[in-house]
Amino acid sequence: MNNQLRVIISGGGTGGHIFPAVSIANAIKTLRPDASILFIGALGRMEMQRVPAAGYDIKGLPIRGFFRPLWKPANIGVAIDYLKSKWLAKKILREFKPQVAVGVGGYASSAALGAANSMGIPTLLQEQNSYAGLANKQLARNAKKICVAYEGMERFFPADKIMMTGNPVRQQLLDTAITHDEAVRSFGLDPQKKTILLVGGSLGARTINESVLQHLDDIKGSDVQLIWQTGKYYSAEIAERMKGHEMPNLKITDFITDMGVAYKAADVVVSRAGAGSISEFCLLGKPVILVPSPNVAEDHQTKNAMALVNKDAALYVKDAEASKQLLPLAIDTVKDASKLQSLSENILKMALPDSATIIAREVIALAEQ
Repeated sequence: MNNQLRVIISGGGTGGHIFPAVSIANAIKTLRPDASILFIGALGRMEMQRVPAAGYDIKGLPIRGFFRPLWKPANIGVAIDYLKSKWLAKKILREFKPQVAVGVGGYASSAALGAANSMGIPTLLQEQNSYAGLANKQLARNAKKICVAYEGMERFFPADKIMMTGNPVRQQLLDTAITHDEAVRSFGLDPQKKTILLVGGSLGARTINESVLQHLDDIKGSDVQLIWQTGKYYSAEIAERMKGHEMPNLKITDFITDMGVAYKAADVVVSRAGAGSISEFCLLGKPVILVPSPNVAEDHQTKNAMALVNKDAALYVKDAEASKQLLPLAIDTVKDASKLQSLSENILKMALPDSATIIAREVIALAEQ
């Protein structure tokens, strides 16, 4: 029992944190099948469902984010919950006795890895974005290793702790065996036509949706076809607004279960600029038009996007300009074979494969020290 590898993984709040965390856990189990892995998340956040669905145990903390501005009276309760969460995290760590703790960002990792640091447990951070999150910036001083996906992260973290690993992605995306033609047909579309995939995350993105709705005549008159994931939050409204505008070259769905098939079908993707999605596009060599969300901390999605745009590896449209520019750009781009080839070649150069396995090896090495 004493030789068993015991690992804490903490973080979440969004799929961009949860997918890498689960991928790291799976890689650890592949390398060390004897490993016992426990997740620590935030109560009420999506990790409390997604992690058990992936086959791992998780403990929840009553931690939440601070309101802006910080002097709001409601933050007194938030501060109390943070202190309670750190106390609970220490209790979990004492009972589980991990040799190492991994933080992937998000509310829970701040308390869990802060507790680990105070107890002398080695910690490893995994930062997905090109602009470091607040939790990871605070935890970096005591971390043993910091795994990053972008160059230039020395401006946030001690250079001697940084390791360029890339972001772990959902393995099923890379393992999709279906052909392009089969993937297109699965959406009821024509494999001979160029296909644009528009995604705004599981809940959707209003900007991307409005861009489609304002260019229905352009879509109808084009010789391209679109797969449009509206997001569940907007699906009822869009179904109402699309009455009388049905067209055979526009496939509308509120949610895509198998993104590997959707990516395989797409000649170009329109997407927000979350770090996890960008890592997937790099590994798949997928031409992409990025529309960064303006509603994220430190505008980090724009910084993620520009890391690709500056190397001619992606196209970029500002959120405020998307309603006018996005669909015409997407239609023009998907018809330009040389542009698609150039984007695909350049984004592939930015891919960092085997990220989860590389990080897992670092986790095991820290535990064995």
